[in-house]
Amino acid sequence: MFLRSNLPAFAWASVIFALCSMPGKSIPHISWLELLSFDKFVHASIFFFQQVLLMRGLHLQTRFVAVQKNYRFVSLSLCVAYGGLLELMQSYCFMDRSGDVLDFTANSLGCITGLLLFKKLQARFRFFAS
Repeated sequence: MFLRSNLPAFAWASVIFALCSMPGKSIPHISWLELLSFDKFVHASIFFFQQVLLMRGLHLQTRFVAVQKNYRFVSLSLCVAYGGLLELMQSYCFMDRSGDVLDFTANSLGCITGLLLFKKLQARFRFFAS
């Protein structure tokens, strides 16, 4: 039940990893004014979805009761740490990539927004409530 409940979150985390590990040459270049705002919006958006998917999975799973009871804190901690780890990996591991504190901030804000809006999503979309 744990893996099945969290499969969407794990799959999305894999997509995020693939996007963040792409060589910098493979990313389309946009003028720096557009990139400044659009890039941060993209970071916040992908981590918003990561937060929401992980909260859903941790809340629905029944194997780890302590995690289920504290799913909000656990998911926020994991998502923020994942965002920070990816920025560090972009700085030190991936080719033609660089980590950025502002990207990490956008990642974290996306996670916090997901945390704050999760109850509204549960009320509106059956996927998040079931």
